[in-house]
Amino acid sequence: MSKKSSKLDLLVRVRYSNPLPAPPCPPKLLDIPTNPMRYARPEFINALASDTPLPMIVDAECGMPLDLGKWESLWEEDADDSALNPDPHNLPILDPKDAFLLGDISAPSSSYLNGSSNAPTAPLGHVPWLRKTEYISRGGAQQSSVQEPKLAQATIIDVSRNAQLRDIEASFAASNDNFSLADLKHPNKPGVTAVESYEILPDADIWSNQYDLFRFSERPGERPLDVEDPRLDCAILRPMKTEHDSFLAFYLTQDDESALKFKESRFSVPPYDVPEDQEETIFHFVRDYETVKVEQEVPNEFLLVLDDGEPPESLDDLTNGVERRSRRQKGAYYKNIERKMVLKKKRANAYEQYEDKWEIIRVTHSEMSKEEEDEREEALAEVADPTYLIARGDADAEGDLEVDDGTGLNFATA
Repeated sequence: MSKKSSKLDLLVRVRYSNPLPAPPCPPKLLDIPTNPMRYARPEFINALASDTPLPMIVDAECGMPLDLGKWESLWEEDADDSALNPDPHNLPILDPKDAFLLGDISAPSSSYLNGSSNAPTAPLGHVPWLRKTEYISRGGAQQSSVQEPKLAQATIIDVSRNAQLRDIEASFAASNDNFSLADLKHPNKPGVTAVESYEILPDADIWSNQYDLFRFSERPGERPLDVEDPRLDCAILRPMKTEHDSFLAFYLTQDDESALKFKESRFSVPPYDVPEDQEETIFHFVRDYETVKVEQEVPNEFLLVLDDGEPPESLDDLTNGVERRSRRQKGAYYKNIERKMVLKKKRANAYEQYEDKWEIIRVTHSEMSKEEEDEREEALAEVADPTYLIARGDADAEGDLEVDDGTGLNFATA
């Protein structure tokens, strides 16, 4: 045999080899006593056939090449596609014997529907994956398979403006009518009971101000924890910037008397008013702090003031001639916090170049400018003007404006 025929013989054997599995029963030509119960239906070897791989090398088209070049409509625009899309009105008549081919594969056969004795039993109920093992009765599974799920009818929801106003008014009535503190229960502490209720309202007096929450890694001011320090609630944090870094400079008054006098002068007059006789307060530089963590959104922390709605003026105020503003109604007034920062002491660097470092800050009261008043009124309109969102045209106006803290403080360098 030549080499060429040998190679051809090898290719034929590999391409068309068809090894058969071992027979499950003994050969018929040999007289071997066999139990007739071993024989089964042809479906018995389905599992054996599925486990046996087919040693056949098939091309990418699976032996059925399809030449797409015969249809011009696939490659040219405005071509006749009648060969690919036959007219649905001129379809050939379907033979009744082939009608079952269009049916659902999972549907039961006609013999089962006619009550044949060979109908299989109903399967057990479906158990989801990774579910705890449970015993499921066949009766319950059969009942669940018979019951068809009822489709809930889609309800039409009225989203008009009048319907929204009606639903909002109904929510107020549901929370106010037949309200009782005895029915309120704490979600986590059964022994805690409610003693008083407040309406939650935005704090219009400070709504135009922006508040940040600062947390120090240790107590500032260089005093022990058990020693009171009245200077901390009137400290100044001044943003600083160098060529490669940004941080905060921390300032405090020289002594406690200066801090108490400064706070007394601020609370002696209404907000945004300038006292007639004012003195400057000197704040001294303490140290620098660097930000460790900054949270731009603080949804779970806010300022809350519980106002009991006391009389507008007390007797002492009338006798002393002190003019006070009328008090608000009883309620819980809140104001959101813009940012939250964690600070730690910044290591001193003698070679670091500061752009504008102040050792002393002299603080006095000054009147607000026209631009500052306009910014304050625009920020206050969010809670004071009922048509704020309609006038603005959007509902995401919060946080878009930059306003000052409203204290009217004037900073000067020394």
